Amino acid sequence: MTFIEFKKHLLDAEISLPKFSHLIKVSEKNIQSYKKKGVIPNPIAVVVVCFVEMKKAGLDYKTIVENLGLEAKTKKGAGFGKKSKETKSES
Repeated sequence: MTFIEFKKHLLDAEISLPKFSHLIKVSEKNIQSYKKKGVIPNPIAVVVVCFVEMKKAGLDYKTIVENLGLEAKTKKGAGFGKKSKETKSES
């Protein structure tokens, strides 16, 4: 799916990109990065198409997804503010 097709599906599902990313617990920045690539990953494409079909069927997909209790992934790393300290033992 192209990024343009993805955006059209968001309109059909009546959800904005920021709200979509918040709902599925994926950073908006991450989804925006697919704009440069031009292609949306399959799992995200499946989700947005399912949202459209659920909307057409009169289902409240937002409540259904919220009830899943999804958690956003967080990066675990040193970052800029932390440096790993290596102690050298002299033998």
